[in-house]
Amino acid sequence: MKIEEIKKRYKDEWVLVEVLAEDELGQPTDVEVIIHSKARDEIYEALKETKTKYTYQFYTGEIPKKGYAVAFDEI
Repeated sequence: MKIEEIKKRYKDEWVLVEVLAEDELGQPTDVEVIIHSKARDEIYEALKETKTKYTYQFYTGEIPKKGYAVAFDEI
């Protein structure tokens, strides 16, 4: 699966993937989703179980612009 597909499918979520292939610059080109969640802590917990895999984690939402602050509240 491509990173762009994941960003569309899991909007505003944290995603942990296993990297299956990368380009000459080291950017992931093919990945498999391990877990996705609104809660970053769930990604960190899953990361502990992936010690032998080449992984990549990212947030699919909009990154706040410089000078702005964001507060998170669990619901």
